[in-house]
Amino acid sequence: MSDLLGVAVLGAGHMGADHIRRLDRVVSGARVAAVADPDAARAKGAVAGIEGVTVHTEVEAALDAPGVEAVLIASPGPAHQEALLAAFARGLPVLCEKPMVPDSAGALRVLEAEARLGRRLTQIGFMRRYDAGYRRLKSLLDDGRLGRPLMLHCVHRNVSSPPGFTSAMLIDSSVSHEIDAARWLLGQELTAVTVRRPRPSPGAPQGLLDPQFVLFETDGGALVDVEVFVNCGFGYQVRCEAVCEAGSARIGDDQGMLVTVRGTAGADVPQDYLVRFADAYDREVQAWVDATRRGRVTGPTVWDGYAASAVAEAGIRSLESDTRVAVELAPRPVLYTAGGH
Repeated sequence: MSDLLGVAVLGAGHMGADHIRRLDRVVSGARVAAVADPDAARAKGAVAGIEGVTVHTEVEAALDAPGVEAVLIASPGPAHQEALLAAFARGLPVLCEKPMVPDSAGALRVLEAEARLGRRLTQIGFMRRYDAGYRRLKSLLDDGRLGRPLMLHCVHRNVSSPPGFTSAMLIDSSVSHEIDAARWLLGQELTAVTVRRPRPSPGAPQGLLDPQFVLFETDGGALVDVEVFVNCGFGYQVRCEAVCEAGSARIGDDQGMLVTVRGTAGADVPQDYLVRFADAYDREVQAWVDATRRGRVTGPTVWDGYAASAVAEAGIRSLESDTRVAVELAPRPVLYTAGGH
């Protein structure tokens, strides 16, 4: 391995461009070696001013480019399966943004492919596990001071949804973060989903069922509820409260700078997930680079990516049928039995 880990970034859109910036300016021990995006002009724009980067429109060309030793997948979810399997074929370690693969059948194919290798190559990009508040809450729940967790109350709000955002995407794109966070915080699998929806907000595009209320059941007897509201209009807000036998703890209320002027007081509300979770993304990518340079793979596993897709798929069925839907998971391969959440 070279002094700087050579990374191929797949996808140069909003998320991919931010990771390119992060690898070039924030993270130590790595460099951007290649970028692939169907839009060559967008890819060239994302790497402007960065020396030694090759630009490609095809995934495999980027993976085979000189100096590539690892892969960061930040392309749209439907493209992830092909990219992951191509990386596996080359033995390249991967950081793959969520959703790993949107549909559970495709996610299972990726799971089985990595399991056949007999070793982990992949870290899935559930960056909330690297957020300082979530890590403190996880530590508090693990040490048992609050007793057994009974409920998690979660809020996930966006200013507005992007063009083409669907009612199903509130679950498999937005709530997928809460799915993983709940599994990780509680150390439990989610076993059933019920989705309810109030009258749509007038701020939601025509036909979009927004907001939604999602209720998860777990195999440990806890309940997890999520309010997801992707056109709230005022800011990006993520909160989580754990209610336990002997106390509760809530994260996400940080207000940043408080400004008082002429009898009023106000605080900034983040407008974007890249602002709210900037530190978490930085820690996540740095941890991936550090582990990869040591020949290790840490963080969320392909099993975590598969489980999130399976739970989200059950949630979409509940949304469409207006009924409670059980989550069905394939048997967990031995490769993922240690530290499974």
